[in-house]
Amino acid sequence: MSRKHDEDLAMTRVRARFKKSGLSLHDLGLKMGYSQETARQSAWQFMKTSDPRISMLRRFAEAIGVTVEEMVADKRHYASNAD
Repeated sequence: MSRKHDEDLAMTRVRARFKKSGLSLHDLGLKMGYSQETARQSAWQFMKTSDPRISMLRRFAEAIGVTVEEMVADKRHYASNAD
């Protein structure tokens, strides 16, 4: 199985939102609640994961200004159940 299939869809969305935000890793880390000394490294470690903890997704969503649901929702599931 390729890495693309192993990665949680939420992280694909996280990376897209991060890129769109224009924030640096340092700034993201600060917004996620890390200290000046660890902000960049902590954000970098989060961004490279393929299977995030929900607590980290919450911190990211709050930092970027989106809901956790936007990061984790399976839109195909909702679309198929809309009938």
